[in-house]
Amino acid sequence: MITNLLVANRGEIARRVFRTCRSLGIATTAVHSDPDAGAPHTREADAAVRLPGAAPADTYLRGDLIVKAALAAGADAVHPGYGFLSEDAEFARAVIDAGLVWIGPPPEAIAAMGSKTAAKRLMAGAGVPVLDAVAEPVEADLPLLVKAAAGGGGRGMRVVRRLDELADQLFAARAEAAKSFGSDEVFCEPYLPTARHVEVQLMADAHGTVWAVGDRDCSLQRRHQKVVEEAPAPGLADEVRTALHRAAADAARAIGYTGAGTAEFLLAADGRFFFLEMNTRLQVEHPVTEAVTGLDLVALQLAVAEGEKLPEHPPASVGCAIEARLYAEDPARDWQPSTGTVRRFELPLPYEEFGGRGLRLDSGVEPGSEITVHYDAMLAKLVAWAPTRAAAARRLADALSRARIHGPDTNRELLVRALRHPAFLAGDVHTAFLTEHAADLHLADRNAKEAEDRLPALAAALADAAERRSGRALPSGWRNLPSQPQTKRYAAADGTEFEVRYRFGRAGLDAVGHPGTELVSATPARVVLATDGLRRGYDVARYGDRVHVDGPTGGTVLTALDRFPDPADHTDPGALLAPMPGTVVRTAAAVGDAVKAGQPLLWLEAMKMEHRVAAPADGVLTELRATPGLQVELGALLAVVQPHHPS
Repeated sequence: MITNLLVANRGEIARRVFRTCRSLGIATTAVHSDPDAGAPHTREADAAVRLPGAAPADTYLRGDLIVKAALAAGADAVHPGYGFLSEDAEFARAVIDAGLVWIGPPPEAIAAMGSKTAAKRLMAGAGVPVLDAVAEPVEADLPLLVKAAAGGGGRGMRVVRRLDELADQLFAARAEAAKSFGSDEVFCEPYLPTARHVEVQLMADAHGTVWAVGDRDCSLQRRHQKVVEEAPAPGLADEVRTALHRAAADAARAIGYTGAGTAEFLLAADGRFFFLEMNTRLQVEHPVTEAVTGLDLVALQLAVAEGEKLPEHPPASVGCAIEARLYAEDPARDWQPSTGTVRRFELPLPYEEFGGRGLRLDSGVEPGSEITVHYDAMLAKLVAWAPTRAAAARRLADALSRARIHGPDTNRELLVRALRHPAFLAGDVHTAFLTEHAADLHLADRNAKEAEDRLPALAAALADAAERRSGRALPSGWRNLPSQPQTKRYAAADGTEFEVRYRFGRAGLDAVGHPGTELVSATPARVVLATDGLRRGYDVARYGDRVHVDGPTGGTVLTALDRFPDPADHTDPGALLAPMPGTVVRTAAAVGDAVKAGQPLLWLEAMKMEHRVAAPADGVLTELRATPGLQVELGALLAVVQPHHPS
């Protein structure tokens, strides 16, 4: 029996596995990089072993160090979590060769699914439908998806819509795949932009029992990475669902699979489906399956590893569950990752532990956690269960809107809008959903955005005034005679700037541009406003020039601006500044080159993803300070493009 388990991972998945271990009476061992020395997963384990360094290649991807850590800590089993080494057959073999129990499928099964191209050939031989790779693309094959053969998670993937883009996209995909997975093998397959991403949870034991536990829809994606997942997949015809489960079980049997795994499929609008890949590990989205079945999939992984036999059939699913991934990123700025300190992280509604019904939070962070460029941008997963899909979506959206998340930018508002979108509620989901409904989800309309931020900005200004009042009897700016309004300038998260103007007189608050708005009360931390008799309360927190205003319908992030900007702060319009801290991975132009607006000039790597930096205008590249391997801070000057001026 397993007595001490090491989790070869970090963050929320490490905490998730530890939670089950505590319930089973199994001691736990963590590993941690230097940035994670004080992380929640490190503190919560019974023992922790340092992996010197910060970058994944020096720490969580060092299988030799992890095996040594397990032996030094007296662990007798290793759970890989997801990502990092979880689908590395050589790591699995090293764990087994060291006399440790591997919590996962046999290394041979991992190797069989390790290459997407080889896996497709194997699945086709087992009678599972596959999308054929396109060896020599022609115009009729477009659009195409370039994919890394050795990995997933959105890395090494590129969409090609024109043949003249193919060479560049192949080069970029190979470079990213080599860096992420140690192999630059890529392939092309047909791209179905409005298909659905549907997967089947598998669990198999060493006695020949294979469960198709249930299915999930993971179609809401950005940059080919999942954002919202749900179980069961909505709107599937019974015969399609049955065929998917059968194909997934056939795939598992074809490779002698044991443990937890997931068969992923692309589902076309006409009901046809095609095998994409098998993830030979626990999925990020496994909590939605646990919520509808009542199973603890980690406990089942451990039981199978100890040689136990599964019952003949899995439990039936009850109700619906939806999971939303909270990322430290800005959706309005091409999903740029955001770093910094998590100042506040609260979900005010109670939630149940896994296996219960209601709300569940799986998180890798807490107040004080530092979000760095070294690891994935996911902060947490929030899961809601309800008897119906609509009720689960409403419960999840409400919990997210009431959350208090201060610090780095997050995708929280986009998640709320997606869960409340009529198309989502109607079950009209597909992999292009976030792109198709971008205007609604990002609130691209400037007037709508200003209207949404107007009252929170007024609340921020009045909270600031309350703080500056410092105990004076009269409000800041009060005059016996009419006077000029007080003015505060703010920038919204999308860069929109606007002014808040107010003054106090005998009649109370006069908020310019806010007719009918009255101040009920104001402290530095909370402002209550009433507009035409409708009262709203706003919690205000300020961290330097960054202001978080949490109201009844969600949160607003503002940046306080100087009333009179310093001319020295003006940036040349042709200057390209680093949108995030990161590492320059490659450049695509040289000084003196003529460039077009939107043309990629260089790529930064941050949070396990590559991010393109493009020319801001047509012109000539007159300066290039970025070189491959250079680490840059937020706002660093990368390049200068001298724009063409009309003669």
